[in-house]
Amino acid sequence: MKRLVLVSGSSNPILSKKIAEFLDVAVVDPGLVKFANGEICCEIEKSVRGADVFIIQSTQTPANDNLMELLILIDALKRASAASITAVMPHYGYSRQDRKASPRSPITAKLVANLISAAGATRVVTMDLHAGQIQGFFDIPFDNIYASPVLIEYMRKEISLENAICVSPDSGGVERVMHYAKKLGLDIAMIDKRRTGRNIAKAMNIVGNVEGKECILIDDMIDTAGTLVEACRALKKNGAIKIYACVTHPVFSDPAIDRIAECDELDRIIITDTIPLPEKGKKVDKIHVVTITKVLAKAIHRTYNNDSVSSLFL
Repeated sequence: MKRLVLVSGSSNPILSKKIAEFLDVAVVDPGLVKFANGEICCEIEKSVRGADVFIIQSTQTPANDNLMELLILIDALKRASAASITAVMPHYGYSRQDRKASPRSPITAKLVANLISAAGATRVVTMDLHAGQIQGFFDIPFDNIYASPVLIEYMRKEISLENAICVSPDSGGVERVMHYAKKLGLDIAMIDKRRTGRNIAKAMNIVGNVEGKECILIDDMIDTAGTLVEACRALKKNGAIKIYACVTHPVFSDPAIDRIAECDELDRIIITDTIPLPEKGKKVDKIHVVTITKVLAKAIHRTYNNDSVSSLFL
């Protein structure tokens, strides 16, 4: 008899609980402990023999601890004779290191793929992958689900779209922005961005007309918010009357939250709960959170029942 088992890592227990409630299943305690020297250990509280197990674990800050925790959980479940092990990673860490961008540099996204596969995962489910080619780094089934349904629903309800335009913060995000623009029936613009160093970017020119428009900046993640602030200033300088940001993964490395709070040009930022919002962020009124519980729960349910998940793709 088939069994669906949910195991929650420590990275996002609130999201795991919401998904479990939506699916009407219990979350199995993985019994995670950390020794004095920082080593991680676990002991799954219930038998998973023959079960289809879904581990919910993002690999955000602290990325290395969360990744190692995921690998240890996969190994424990494999040795406990689980029938299948699906790593549900709402945020796939190291996704920005997807190519050899300079001499003698690693392709860490591929390394992470190797580690997950070698640990014993039989499938990976993630959301709004930073670079689509990472799917090709895996030799096991890989589903890249999109947060656009919940973000678009929010925009239609909460933002006046009569005079709006979708904006890509760089050339790499144009395809994503075109999808949103098509669904919302809006035009698009793009910011010509120059990266001068790691986590350092400078907005140079605006491609498209944003004068007198309400701009919706769309991206997959915000790290230090330096790019976001530069983009907001460039849009305002070119005549934008309101600026919203719509982002899936709130990585929010310091000083991101302070920058967002202090950016007068930015009216509102909409994020999802793939990564928990820090307490500091909850005090910033312009940060609004929408949940991707329903989308991920549907992906888990359809995967478990061997149904198609194609309608959840971009």
